Amino acid sequence: MSLSAAQPNGTSPSDWQDRYWHVDQVLEKPGPRTDPSFLAGREVQEFLRDKCKILVIGAGGLGCEILANLALTGFKDIHVIDMDTIDVSNLNRQFLFRPADVGKPKAIVAAEFIMNRVPGVIVTPYYGKIQDKDHEYYMQFNLVICGLDSVEARRWINATLVSMVDSDNPESLKPLIDGGTEGFKGQARVILPTITSCYECSLDMLNKPTTFPICTIANTPRLPEHCIEWASVLEWPKVHGDQKLDTDDPEHISWLYGVAFKRAKEFNIEGVTWSLTQGVVKNVIPAIASTNAVIAAACCNEAFKIATSSAAYLNNYFMLIGTDGVYSYTFEHEKREHCPVCGGEALEISINHDWTVEQLMEMLTEKQDIQIKKPSLSTPLKPIYFQQPPQLEKNTRPNLEKKVSDLVAAGGEVTVTSTTLPFSLSLIINYT
Repeated sequence: MSLSAAQPNGTSPSDWQDRYWHVDQVLEKPGPRTDPSFLAGREVQEFLRDKCKILVIGAGGLGCEILANLALTGFKDIHVIDMDTIDVSNLNRQFLFRPADVGKPKAIVAAEFIMNRVPGVIVTPYYGKIQDKDHEYYMQFNLVICGLDSVEARRWINATLVSMVDSDNPESLKPLIDGGTEGFKGQARVILPTITSCYECSLDMLNKPTTFPICTIANTPRLPEHCIEWASVLEWPKVHGDQKLDTDDPEHISWLYGVAFKRAKEFNIEGVTWSLTQGVVKNVIPAIASTNAVIAAACCNEAFKIATSSAAYLNNYFMLIGTDGVYSYTFEHEKREHCPVCGGEALEISINHDWTVEQLMEMLTEKQDIQIKKPSLSTPLKPIYFQQPPQLEKNTRPNLEKKVSDLVAAGGEVTVTSTTLPFSLSLIINYT
């Protein structure tokens, strides 16, 4: 539909043009950093408003800002996915929601708010998981923006978009713009699947995981955090029964600290403190509305540049650090050679000759650049240990106590899979 046509929701063509007058100044003529393919004027305006279909994943603190920015920038066909409902604690920063919306799906409420506030924009919501949708669904979009707080969800959509790329079909490459915030820190990045580094390439930049395998905390603790988790996950219910642990109660934290400290002493582990105990069990990072606003603006700016070719887009990582003043930094994150998603090469690892399968699985869970929860292992010829289905898990469970070296020869290949990730990791096992 051209800009001269009647607009929905009672908006006249002149109203529509007036609203985006400031945007049109950028689109009317080329600039010093304009892409050679830039088609100035009405053609690029019509693509942005009539043909470009964009998907926003997440309608929380970051997603609300992204949705509003896209609508006010001129994107008219927006889809949004979110699996959560609105909680009263969201209202201080997720400004598309009101007290009357508590308990309702975020995606649906956010879509209705944007369409009421910005007539002419169509926002199509989906209340559910991104894993519910197939390749055909994602293929319809020109761009995907993530405003997620889940590493696993990011890894899933990243791997899915990479797997969709067909070298014979340029339209199968869907740029992914990923935004994330953590207190006063944030990041925005542009991922061109199979061309630039992908999300999986940068796992080692994430904060160290704060959850640990039960088998580690129960049997072989090595870190002070293991002892604290043991006290909160295993000992608290054992001693206190059905009484719920209140992480805001100083007496409860003090009890955990005492038990964890004693446990650490038994295993000659140092570092268990009252403050660390509180940090491990609460695992709370404050959400800052201003950080969301800055990162959402960065993400939407990149979406606008990619959709219109009006300027060079980010190559490929932007960081914001607002803890001591305001500091921002951009750099090119390079592809990782052994990335299981876009690298295509097996990862060589060296483990002790006496390691059991269970120890290998713990390493895969904790290793910063792998981080696979509930991994299943197999060789090209046989399963080693499978998490599912139950019968196969039962049959392969005895292998957990066996040495890896008894099951896999030096230089042998092990395939690692997880039900939470749509890709497999190939390991070449060496022994020390």
